[in-house]
Amino acid sequence: MAKKVVATLQKGEGRGYAKVIKMVKSPKTGAYCFKEEIVPNEQVKDFFAKK
Repeated sequence: MAKKVVATLQKGEGRGYAKVIKMVKSPKTGAYCFKEEIVPNEQVKDFFAKK
């Protein structure tokens, strides 16, 4: 992650967000890939609950 993004997330407005990383298995090849998003703290559980 770029330093500028990290610095923005550490300021007051960025503390309401979290960077989430989910490992997803590809149905085609069977290989794993990673899905990354920056979501509000309230939606973290929803991110991991959906497929």
